[in-house]
Amino acid sequence: MNYQLSRRSFIQLASTTALSQLLMSCSNSDDILQILFLANSIPIQLIGDFRKTVESVKKVDFQPQTQWSEIFDSLLSLSAKKATNSETKNLFDKIFNKSKNTPDVISLGDSWLSLAIEQNLLKPLDIDSLANWEKLPLPWQKLVRRDDRGNVTTDGQIYGAPYRWGSTVIAYRSDKLDKLDLTISDWQDLWHPQLRDRISVLDSPRETIGLTLKKLGYSYNTDNLNSVGNLERELSDLHQQVKLYSSDHYLEPLILGDTWAAVGWSTDVLPIVKRYPEIEFVIPTSGVSLWADLWIVPFLNEAVATKERNLASVIGQWIDFCWETKSAKQISLFTDGISPILLSIKREELPKDLQDNRLLNSEIIKSEKSEFLLPQTPETQQQYRDLWLKIGQAS
Repeated sequence: MNYQLSRRSFIQLASTTALSQLLMSCSNSDDILQILFLANSIPIQLIGDFRKTVESVKKVDFQPQTQWSEIFDSLLSLSAKKATNSETKNLFDKIFNKSKNTPDVISLGDSWLSLAIEQNLLKPLDIDSLANWEKLPLPWQKLVRRDDRGNVTTDGQIYGAPYRWGSTVIAYRSDKLDKLDLTISDWQDLWHPQLRDRISVLDSPRETIGLTLKKLGYSYNTDNLNSVGNLERELSDLHQQVKLYSSDHYLEPLILGDTWAAVGWSTDVLPIVKRYPEIEFVIPTSGVSLWADLWIVPFLNEAVATKERNLASVIGQWIDFCWETKSAKQISLFTDGISPILLSIKREELPKDLQDNRLLNSEIIKSEKSEFLLPQTPETQQQYRDLWLKIGQAS
């Protein structure tokens, strides 16, 4: 299972049942636009505003998902199973508890994009029909331009519309570290002797080997690990510092004081920092890994494709709506992610609550030091697996 799936799958939506009843529609008409989205990734204010703008469909049906991993595991398995149209229909009936409809737009993490493209599950977007495409910063545009194997390429088609992003950060207990006169500012500080058995890191070869690569001055997307001197030794030394590997529960020990530092995703860390004043975070100066949530259009069978053609203009309208400045501000104010649109807006034009947002203002994140995790070749994936297993067996 992809590690970024874990990042999102444990997110819980408060009052899910009540919200679902508010958003869901019982109608199965083909002129209903259905949007399947990750709970808490778009604010309810945005949903209400968009509904007021739509006149060409009977209903916009938003479906929040608290654990979308099962849905996307099923979607990604369709191609591998070579399901018939009947099998596909039965699967969707089970997932969505509906007799006719499937979602027209789905939110998807960028780390799943290449697999979804490779298995022919996505329909490319028509950027000529998206008025706000050019508002996206170039790194976000490049991220979703892929070939038919899911690899990033300069001349590929556009397979996703980024609507929010975040990064890895280091959270730490300032009360514990202040007593030791210990400061954390970069990845290398995790190797400090006083943090032995006092840190938690993500249970992810890509992230943990990646931060070790950044410490050594390399890219997260280094193809050949064998070319990196001292990588195994550095990773082994880091292993001695780690009390816990987890992609779901790495913050609980930090809250309890069992660990003093934790590598995590900004969407998880920011709410904790707000609740616990003794917990702070830092954006490592060597650069961080970035992630993006995207809107994608599923392409599964001819029946769905026919419906997509009928709703194409409204699908584009929704994507463009999320890229409008007002919507971008709402996403950034009322979720724990940031809209990429705001990166090109002057600080003084932002709401006061966003003017001092550390992620939004970070020159580290805006620089080439910070990177999206791009698809790897099978050979590179095997190198990561082998090294990860070797380090784990050495404990």
